Amino acid sequence: MPRQKILFVAEAVTLAHVGRPLALSGALDRAQYEVHFACAERYAFCFEGADLVRWPIHSIPNQQFLQALADGKPVYDAATLAAYVEQDLQLLRQVQPDVVVGDFRLSLSISARLAGVPYVSLINAYWSPFVRQRYIVPSLPLTRLLPIPLANALFNLARPLAFALHTIPLNKVRRQYGLPSLGWDLNRVYTDADYTLYADVPDLFPPHDLPPNHAFIGPVLWSPPLPVPDWWDQLPAGRPVVYVTVGSSGHGALLPGVLRALAGLPVTVLAATVGMVKLDVVPDNARVADFLPGEEAARRAALVICNGGSPTSHQALAAGVPVVGIAGNLDQFLNMQGIVAAGAGALLRADRFDEAELRQAVQALLATPSASAAARQLMTIFDNYRSSESFSKLLSKILTTP
Repeated sequence: MPRQKILFVAEAVTLAHVGRPLALSGALDRAQYEVHFACAERYAFCFEGADLVRWPIHSIPNQQFLQALADGKPVYDAATLAAYVEQDLQLLRQVQPDVVVGDFRLSLSISARLAGVPYVSLINAYWSPFVRQRYIVPSLPLTRLLPIPLANALFNLARPLAFALHTIPLNKVRRQYGLPSLGWDLNRVYTDADYTLYADVPDLFPPHDLPPNHAFIGPVLWSPPLPVPDWWDQLPAGRPVVYVTVGSSGHGALLPGVLRALAGLPVTVLAATVGMVKLDVVPDNARVADFLPGEEAARRAALVICNGGSPTSHQALAAGVPVVGIAGNLDQFLNMQGIVAAGAGALLRADRFDEAELRQAVQALLATPSASAAARQLMTIFDNYRSSESFSKLLSKILTTP
């Protein structure tokens, strides 16, 4: 029997959108599936030892993506999405996959349908139109000028219109290709697919009226295949470990302040710069590298500090460890709201970063047994999900359904 082709397409604007599909692709049975992976070359280091066929595609630069988030502007214009669609179609013609799986490659909403290929989308549940959210103003130009309560009130007044503006580029391109509009709901635009998979658990983001083609598969954990630093097995004993990473969509400039805030505490700090910041001074209680194996670092830690995004916070909770999220963009705020509501972490603002506030939050979480208990409870919930198994079962269902 010929192997069936599965094509993964990662929109390489952050490492998370590459790591999640790469983790799922790695778990597929190569005797049953021929695995192809399309991704921008900037994340080539992630594919060391990967048994798959790689295809280079274009993604907008990371900094362009992050700047759009910081400015509160649509990430893509219609011309960019139209170019994506044409590139997708060429890729689909070349690979001729039986299923295409995308992680934030919004153009697949068009190209996969035009090519007649079943399309599976990976996304976080807090972007679902079937999950209610309370929106907090992220770091935007108005938060630099106004008190947060006032900025938050204005944001919530303007948010429906702002979200609607974000839907215009994709809907415009859909019309160009003869497809109907998805309407003004940004959550629907982000989750439009034949099958939508949430890399989350419903315990953090309870759904309502979830349609049968939407499903929670649990966290998709992944760490880059890189060597550990020389000091990795030579950490001081007898002190709690705090793992710190700003992430690929975090605020690298905050890392020196984070390390200063932790310098006077009786902890050992493991810090990953993700290559985003050069440190002139490293406190005595800190060990620093560009990249660290996040899952193992979280298992060693008593507390994890990150930008509040799902990749690192999921690594922490999978290890039963509380999280401090220093959030900047809306995605990070939405993710951390679920964790804070569960009692397993603390949410700080990147645009109001204060070393004393961080130090206080760290001390409080380390001294609060209920936070660790909540994190361990989520670890148990996470353990009940096997994202790779759920994904494989869905592929079998898609490929055997007439």
